[in-house]
Amino acid sequence: MSIFVDETTKVVYQGLTGSQGRYYGLLNRAYGTNVVAGTNPKKAGTDIEGIPVFANVAEAVAETGANASCIFIPAPGVRDAVLDAANGGVTFIAVITEGVPAHDEAWFFNELERNYPHVQLLGPNCPGVISPGKCNIGITAGHIAKPGGPVGIVSRSGTLTYQALYELQQADIGVTTCVGIGGDPVPGTSFIDCLKAFEADPDTKAVMMIGEIGGSAEEEAAEFIARHMSKPVVAYIAGVTAPPGKKMGHAGAIVSGGKGTAQAKIEALQAAGAQVGANPTEAGQLMGDVVAKLA
Repeated sequence: MSIFVDETTKVVYQGLTGSQGRYYGLLNRAYGTNVVAGTNPKKAGTDIEGIPVFANVAEAVAETGANASCIFIPAPGVRDAVLDAANGGVTFIAVITEGVPAHDEAWFFNELERNYPHVQLLGPNCPGVISPGKCNIGITAGHIAKPGGPVGIVSRSGTLTYQALYELQQADIGVTTCVGIGGDPVPGTSFIDCLKAFEADPDTKAVMMIGEIGGSAEEEAAEFIARHMSKPVVAYIAGVTAPPGKKMGHAGAIVSGGKGTAQAKIEALQAAGAQVGANPTEAGQLMGDVVAKLA
């Protein structure tokens, strides 16, 4: 199995007619993803290499049965695009766009929580989600993801999402699903959301978690791991050498007032029973040892 998306997922690309939306929409289709529609109110009735374009998500859902959306709309339009997707009837929304204003993120996060609790939001500013061999939504390179399980990956860093996939591929370890949750201040999907889903997935036998400095998400995940995870967790925390007050990569990765340090996160995860690698390669090696014991 996999979490969030699989071979039955039908995806509408909001922004399919733009350069990035077109590139990744077609790339994901070539991977095997069911990319069934695009949206652009000014280009409704046209198509992109056979993918029909509709005025809005509701029309796309009605005509194609789409149940997921991938958003490549420029940042100022993301708020309306998320609402269009939720109103349109999809149950999974991945927002790839970076630079979305934090107040917009907070607004649509709370709007979905209040009025669309059945909708899973991923992002903004994330690489997306891939269930190798089944479905790839976003910008992750499919060729670095080995299918077949037994490891699930959740990562706050886009680049380290790819690194984690590569390390496991090099060790000949398959992945059930890899989720890049993004590092913006208001992420739609949290570490805990993914850990819950992996714990419930019978094909996921172990989890690799990639975190970084800033915020308290990793410490909260550590508490969840200690209380609720029966499956082994291997982690890596980026930013050990980052000085206080410095951002690393994006808005969510900032150490402030002595909180959010890499060391504090590492200690919390180790106390929860997770193994923590000193670098991505070591984390991959630790996961290799875990998988060998599971065999």
